[in-house]
Amino acid sequence: MRCRGHKGMIQMINVAVMGYGTVGSGVVELLHVNHDRIARSAGDSVRVKYILDVRDFEDSPYAGLFVKDFAVIENDPEVSVVVETIGGVGVAQEFTRRALAAGKSVVTSNKELVSEHGCELLKIAGEHNVCYLFEASVGGGVPILHPISACLAADDIDEIYGILNGTTNYILTNMFKNGATFDKALGEAQEKGYAERDPSADINGVDTCRKTCILADIAFGRNIAPKYVRTEGIANVSAIDVEHVSTAGASIKLIGRTVRMPDGTIASYTAPHVLTSENLLVNVEGVFNGIVVRGDATGETMFYGKGAGKLPTATAVIADIIETGKTIGTGAFLGWSEAGEEVIGDPDLLESRWYIRANMDFDEAAVRFGQITMLGCDENGAAFITGSMTGIRCAELLEDIEAITVYRVLE
Repeated sequence: MRCRGHKGMIQMINVAVMGYGTVGSGVVELLHVNHDRIARSAGDSVRVKYILDVRDFEDSPYAGLFVKDFAVIENDPEVSVVVETIGGVGVAQEFTRRALAAGKSVVTSNKELVSEHGCELLKIAGEHNVCYLFEASVGGGVPILHPISACLAADDIDEIYGILNGTTNYILTNMFKNGATFDKALGEAQEKGYAERDPSADINGVDTCRKTCILADIAFGRNIAPKYVRTEGIANVSAIDVEHVSTAGASIKLIGRTVRMPDGTIASYTAPHVLTSENLLVNVEGVFNGIVVRGDATGETMFYGKGAGKLPTATAVIADIIETGKTIGTGAFLGWSEAGEEVIGDPDLLESRWYIRANMDFDEAAVRFGQITMLGCDENGAAFITGSMTGIRCAELLEDIEAITVYRVLE
């Protein structure tokens, strides 16, 4: 995403980094190690003037840059870009507001803040003729927001969906490739540092939901708040489902998806899906992310890469830092408009095939659903894939049946 700016280059880009955790330390490290290359891209030198953190880092090679009072950054006219990698809302939101109001551009990887308050913060940025940029908030090192807003600007986007969380994708890949149970796969992800000690935001779909909202906001120009996005995680994906889906040459992935409905509303949701062998994302494995954009001009375009990690995410942050130092003349302010329930479409109106595992036998499944693809049948019931129908119709056919698993199929 680009922001508008004044004509000419900034002679020195002085940066303040707020939060010296995984991403913040990666930004500082890359700005030091790759200084010359970054300077060539930015048009001049980019240097870290301050690092804000409540902790002490006396042994750090950057110890002399640390401050604990945000006012030092806020009141320094030499600081033109503030990097927010604190995370969460709270203090991150307060400092972002104050930085923008002080005439400083803000670059962030904070998906929670952008999804919840991006509309407001973009408005403040526009009022002060600075940038609020957040490429790193979705897809880590996968460039996606700028391509949507600039490279695909002439494309009328109909749908955007993707694997947006490396932790859940690692867990599901481990279950399919190695036969691991969900609990074992989660434990291995935590051991390798792919999952947090408290993995709830990942496995419950919250992280994917936030990223889905940001993609929808950029793609469709309306503020799709997380509270409007139906969200389901992967904790209920079982080894039995993995076995049945594997027999069909398919896989299960946690997908965040947004579709423009025929009536102009926007349907967004997050849920596990069965991906067939024809789907572009079926072979996106491990901690990698994949995002598909479908437009009227280009058809399907896929973006792929590491969705998380210290240096991949830091790379996206630095790309935004460089962007703030460049000019695009007096281009229109980029953001999205406020929206409420009136623009929210119902995902249950979307048609697809369905993977179902339910307490019924093959004959009953065939009577209820018509032509089906049978995947297996045992004491736990039948597993099969239906023909195409809406979510509403699928729910009607299962109304008096104990359905164990119901996932959409993406072709």
